[in-house]
Amino acid sequence: MSEKYFIKTFGCQMNVYDSSRIADMLKNEGYEETLKQQDADIVLFNTCHIREKAAEKLFSDLGRAHLIQLERLETGKRTIIGVVGCVVQAEDAQIIKRAPFVNFALGPLMYHKIPEMLREIKQNKKSESVVNTEFPAESKFDYLPENRAQGACSFLAIQEGCNNFCTYCVVPYTRGVEYSRPVADVLKEARRLLDTGTLEINLLGQNVNSYHGEDENGKERDLAYLLHRVAELDGIKRIRYTTSYPADMNDDLIACHKDIAVLMPYLHLPIQSGSDRILKAMNRRHTAGDYLRIVEKLKKANPNIGMSSDFIVGFPDETDEDFQKTLDVVNEVKYIQAFSFKYSRRAGTPAAVMPNQVEEKIKKERLEILQNLLFDYQTKFNLSCVGKIIPVLLEQKGRHKDQLIGRTPYMQNLHVETNSANMNKIINVKVVEATTNSLSGKEI
Repeated sequence: MSEKYFIKTFGCQMNVYDSSRIADMLKNEGYEETLKQQDADIVLFNTCHIREKAAEKLFSDLGRAHLIQLERLETGKRTIIGVVGCVVQAEDAQIIKRAPFVNFALGPLMYHKIPEMLREIKQNKKSESVVNTEFPAESKFDYLPENRAQGACSFLAIQEGCNNFCTYCVVPYTRGVEYSRPVADVLKEARRLLDTGTLEINLLGQNVNSYHGEDENGKERDLAYLLHRVAELDGIKRIRYTTSYPADMNDDLIACHKDIAVLMPYLHLPIQSGSDRILKAMNRRHTAGDYLRIVEKLKKANPNIGMSSDFIVGFPDETDEDFQKTLDVVNEVKYIQAFSFKYSRRAGTPAAVMPNQVEEKIKKERLEILQNLLFDYQTKFNLSCVGKIIPVLLEQKGRHKDQLIGRTPYMQNLHVETNSANMNKIINVKVVEATTNSLSGKEI
C-alpha cells in the first residue's frame, strides 16, 4: 500500500502553485494524496509570512499535527512532519525551538529537495530536525517534475522574489531577489498545461510585471512580450497575471489590455495607500498621481477593464488626512474588488521600528470605514451585471444538485444550474441575481 501525504497551504497564489508542484513531486515518488491528516504518513505545511499572526497559526496547526503523530505512533505508524515556505525563512530557529518534533523545514526556494529529504529521513531514521533556508544559485524550477493541469484553470509561476524592499514587507527576505524564468521554459509549461486540459493560465510572480526572462537568443524580454507569446498558443482561452507593481506598468504592457483578446479585462494592481507621504515611508516607487495616471491609461486601452487592489491602513504615522487620501483614491478608481488589511509589524522590516505606530483601535476603525466603501463599489459593480450575458469558466460543484460554480472574466464567483458535463468548460450565463460576493445566473 502506498504511503499517503497531506498538504495544508497558507497564503498567496504562489504558495498554491508551490503546493501543486510539491504534490507532483510526491506523486512521482509513489505517494498518494489524502485529505485526512490523520491518515497521512507525511504531513506538510506550506506557509506564508505576509499576514498577521501567520507564525502563530502555524504553531497551532503543528501542535495538532503532533498529537496525531503521537496517536499514530502508538499503532506503529510513523508520521513525518515538514514545514516549507516563507515562515521557515523568517522563523527557522523558532520552529526548531517550539516544535522539535518537526522532521524538516525548508525555505520557499528549497522545496524541490523534499523527496531527497524524505529518503534521508527514512534511510537514516533521523530524529533531529533538518533545516535548509539557503538561497541557491540554481533555480528550483530546474528540479521540478513536469506538471499537468488539475482543472481548466492553472497557475504558472514565471517570476519569483522582489527587489523593491517595501518597508512593511518580508518577501525580499523570504523569497530572495527577483528571478525570471526563461521564455522557452514558460511556454513549454504553458503548452503542457493546455494539452492536459487547461483553458485559463494565470501567470504568477511576487512582482510579475518586472518579468525579464531571456528568449531563445539570450535577449531579455518583458511581460508584454511573454503575454503575446502565450496568447499565440493553441487552446488558450483566458490569460491573467498577478501580482503587479505600479511602477513597472509600462506602455507596452498597458497596450496588451487592448490588443490581446484572451487577456481578461481585470487587473489586480496594489496601491497600498492614497497618501504620497505614506507611500514614501513605505518605500513605494510611485505616487498616488502616478497610480491614477496608470489606471487612466488602462481604462483608455480597455474601457471595460475592472480594477482590484491591496490596501494597508494604519501604517506608522498615518494621519486622518492620509487615510482620507486613500478613500479619495477608492472613490476615483471605483474598484470592483479589493483586499484591505490593518498594518501589522513584521520583525526585521524597517516599518516595525518606525515611530508613531498607530493605535489598534484607530486601525480597526479605519479598516471598517475603508472596507464598507470598497464593498459598496463591489456590490454596485456586481449589481450592474444583472441582465448581462457573461462567459463563465466552470470549475467546481456547488452545494445544490446540478449546480456548478465558475468565474467570470472579472473574477466574480457565479453559481448556475447546468449539466455536470460542463465542468471545466466555458458557457454563457445570463446573470439574474447579485450580492456583494457572488452572482447567480441561468445558462443560455
